[in-house]
Amino acid sequence: MTRHIYRCPLRWSDMDAFGHVNNVVFLRYLEEARIDFMFRLAPGNGSQSFQGGSVVARHEIDYKRPLVHRHEPVVIESWVTKIGAASLTIAYEVKDAEGSDTVYVRASTVVVPFDLESQRPRRISDEERSFLQEYVDDSARSVPAA
Repeated sequence: MTRHIYRCPLRWSDMDAFGHVNNVVFLRYLEEARIDFMFRLAPGNGSQSFQGGSVVARHEIDYKRPLVHRHEPVVIESWVTKIGAASLTIAYEVKDAEGSDTVYVRASTVVVPFDLESQRPRRISDEERSFLQEYVDDSARSVPAA
């Protein structure tokens, strides 16, 4: 199983009054990693995979430890835990570095492909399913239920 790796810089404005990264900011970090995974790593050569839009149906986040501002980016590892007919679940770990045992956040997101023209959910295409299958790990440590 392959994990998608995204290096996310921390911004001074990410901190809250308590001197650590605000809980809401972690949603932005996860969004950046998810967009990088779904849109930049999707098959090339004119592929339309994931280009039609998607919506988030659910987020679940477990905050493990506070993260304070630093110059080094955090690493967000993402992988797929479930592929349904019209949804997928992405799991994440926000860490100090790739392979690190220091985990700040464990999370999952249920994503639904969406047809912007008809304004309706759509099924996952065969091409998308094939791409996602490379990142599936349904036997990994327990992630938040989604």
